[in-house]
Amino acid sequence: MLKNKKPALVIFLGVQIIVISILKRFPEFVEQFYSNGIYVFISKLMHYAFGWIPFSIGDIFYTLAIIYLIRWLIINRKRIVKDTKNWLLDIGATISIAYFAFHILWAFNYYRQPLHKSLNLEAEYTTNALVSFTEKLIDKSNAIHNQLSANDTLRIELPYSKSEIFDKIKDGYNELAKTYPHLEYHPRSIKKSIYSTPLIYMGFSGYLNPFTNEAQVGGILPTYKFPTTSCHEAAHQLGYAAENEANFIGAMAAIHNEDIYFKYSGYTFALRYCLAEIFRRDPEIYNTILPTVNKGIIKNYQELQAFWMSYENPLEPFFEKTFDSFLKANNQSAGMKSYSYVVALLVNYYESRTL
Repeated sequence: MLKNKKPALVIFLGVQIIVISILKRFPEFVEQFYSNGIYVFISKLMHYAFGWIPFSIGDIFYTLAIIYLIRWLIINRKRIVKDTKNWLLDIGATISIAYFAFHILWAFNYYRQPLHKSLNLEAEYTTNALVSFTEKLIDKSNAIHNQLSANDTLRIELPYSKSEIFDKIKDGYNELAKTYPHLEYHPRSIKKSIYSTPLIYMGFSGYLNPFTNEAQVGGILPTYKFPTTSCHEAAHQLGYAAENEANFIGAMAAIHNEDIYFKYSGYTFALRYCLAEIFRRDPEIYNTILPTVNKGIIKNYQELQAFWMSYENPLEPFFEKTFDSFLKANNQSAGMKSYSYVVALLVNYYESRTL
């Protein structure tokens, strides 16, 4: 990197931070000109460039970046002490370039208009509305479970490979696109992460690579969870950066899929969030309503819980704390707790619609 460009890039980093702090105040502008404008072109370009490749280019990119960083630190270990100023300029200039790429390729979506405003929904709801919706959701989930199993005590196993699940994702999104054209999912660019096991150990089921726009899913996840996790990551690709909004859209994409196993995954995913919110608000109501859920559905929840417990480790809280701080730094003030907002979207979306 040319020496005379380093100070300019460091200054540019400061300019970027100021510009972003201003853009946060104008979500409608970001929504119109970036999320529904520039980003649509960028994401499709990325999907055409990398989506057809069967393995994750983004994971390879990160691997090479880490190797280069380690090599650079080894080569420059003496220079770090002797020429600290230039070393810091190198670091600042590199961060400036990465920060710019991160935002222009995807992360400006963090500052778009909240989804409940786009859908003309309320952001709040009463406990009575939550309980009423959850009871309907239980009836729907139980009915689908009964279609898939002759016994209401058996957990559901999806009869698909994970590659087949990837192929089906677009069907739910294209159904949603009949009402919301911007949710059309084409071309596909979703893959198993090369680092699926480390990803799970860190406590994450998937992630979006903002530099290649590839959706990454942990390949060792239980198949029951694969449809909603894949739909969630696809929602990130469509420009919904907030985790709660991606959860809601992912659930909708699974529910609107014609495949009954996707519907089961989507409805029970939404149900789990609603049950958790009822427990938080009123444990007595929770204890009354839980026995009405088919035991087979509970066993699917237990299967998922057992899976995550088997990967618990001392470093997981560190990674979760880091991600929580990352969310707060990117316009999600409640951090990981903001996930509960998905319940508000579900309750209010279905207030005037049939499950």
